[in-house]
Amino acid sequence: MMKRSKKKGPVQAKKTTYDGVNFASGLEKNTYIALKEANLFEYYEGEVFQLVEGFSFNNESYEKQANGKGDLINRGEKKVLGIKYTPDFTGKDYIIECKGRANSQFPLRWKLFKLWLMINNDNRIIYKPQNKKDIEIIVELILHKRKEEAWKSQKS
Repeated sequence: MMKRSKKKGPVQAKKTTYDGVNFASGLEKNTYIALKEANLFEYYEGEVFQLVEGFSFNNESYEKQANGKGDLINRGEKKVLGIKYTPDFTGKDYIIECKGRANSQFPLRWKLFKLWLMINNDNRIIYKPQNKKDIEIIVELILHKRKEEAWKSQKS
């Protein structure tokens, strides 16, 4: 008889510390190392983007707690927190979000973040590596783009 594995939800990333910085995953640590070695590192979780402003919800809203437990009661008529987004790495010309396996909320937040960038004319290139090979490619892309920009500015 075959044993069935019981999945317990998404894989949890292992938190790790390197250079005195606490990373949420090994992928973030590896990205940090690669950026630093290429002299591209600028900020780790250094920018917070307010994607949606908080607001007062004045209507009644009968619902259970967010986890589906508790009684069906009026949970409206109060302040609703805004939605913020903090990418893993930011630089003058890049934004990097390391995502090995995304949770169910990430795709919506990612779309809102892209919309925020467009609305606010933030032209930085965004990257979303999922493994070490992706990190290597991203470093090369950033270096190539910077060389290209330096060459263009020398010509003009």
